[in-house]
Amino acid sequence: MTDQTIETTTDRPTWPAIVSGFRCKCPNCGRGRLLHSYLKVNDACSECGEEFLHHRADDGPAYLTILIVGHLMAPLLHIAYVQWRPTPLMLFVIFALGCLALSLYLLPRLKGVVVAYQWARRMHGFDKPR
Repeated sequence: MTDQTIETTTDRPTWPAIVSGFRCKCPNCGRGRLLHSYLKVNDACSECGEEFLHHRADDGPAYLTILIVGHLMAPLLHIAYVQWRPTPLMLFVIFALGCLALSLYLLPRLKGVVVAYQWARRMHGFDKPR
């Protein structure tokens, strides 16, 4: 048995963890809550006891939110302007509210994704046994 086969048998599944993180659930069990307020990560899962103290999300979720919202809204802004030619004030109001709503929706979910990815890849202390 090589080191690679040992490592792959102990790897945590990444995609199920990311899906659980997007749902703001524990990446380990998929049932416990990952966040206890809008962006505060729980110290541990209430269902399985997995610790989340090790996470280092920092600016990652905000960067990903800006990246996704910008890539969605920029083409939509162009299409809306070319197709319907709304007044600048109407265009600003619609897209400002759209950007705000989409950003507020995505930010906690992307924080869950970043924490879940770190858990799945055993980054920043998540590799230690409980």
